[in-house]
Amino acid sequence: MTRMRISMSMMCLVAFFIFIGILSLANSIEDKCLACKAVAEELERGLSNERPRNHLDMRHRLDSKGQRVGKVIDYRVSELRVVELLDELCDKMQDYTLKKIDSNKYEWFKVNSWDNITNRQEARAHSKDISSYCGRLLEQTEDELAEFIKEGSVEVGDVSKVLCEDLSKHCSQTSALRRAEFVDGDDGEL
Repeated sequence: MTRMRISMSMMCLVAFFIFIGILSLANSIEDKCLACKAVAEELERGLSNERPRNHLDMRHRLDSKGQRVGKVIDYRVSELRVVELLDELCDKMQDYTLKKIDSNKYEWFKVNSWDNITNRQEARAHSKDISSYCGRLLEQTEDELAEFIKEGSVEVGDVSKVLCEDLSKHCSQTSALRRAEFVDGDDGEL
C-alpha cells in the first residue's frame, strides 16, 4: 500500500515537472536575435525621439563666499539620460507581438491596435514573452550598454549592432556571416 502511494506521488511529481517544462518551453523566445533586434528597434525609437536637453546643473551648495559649488554635467553623458532611455523600455515591449510572415519565418512588430489582432490571447502571450526577454537582456547588458550610451557609441542606426552583436552576442552568427561576406568581397584595400 505504501509503495503504491509512493509511486503515485512520484508519478504526480514527474507529471508536474513535465508540465512546468512544457510551459517554460512555450514561453521562451526561440529566435533571440530577432527578439533582440525588436528591443534594439524600440531603444532606437527612444534615441531618435530624444529632445535636446540642457546640461544638468548640480551646483546646489554655496561656499563661504556665496558662490555655487558643484558640477555641470552634459545631459548626453549623464546617468539621467540612460535611466530615461532604459527605464520603461521593457514595458514598451508589451506593445510588440510575433507575426507569421510565411511557413517558417516570423517577425516582431509593434501593435497599433490590439482590436485588429485575430488571436489576441496568443499575441498577448508573445508580448509578455518579449517583455520578459527584454528584462533578461537588459539585466545581462545594462552596465555595458549604459557606458556605451554615455560615450556616444550607441547612435540611431547602430543600436542593433551594439546591443545584439557586440554586447549580448544573440546575433553573433549573423555578425560572423557579415564579416565573412565583407572579407570575401574585399579587395584587400583599406
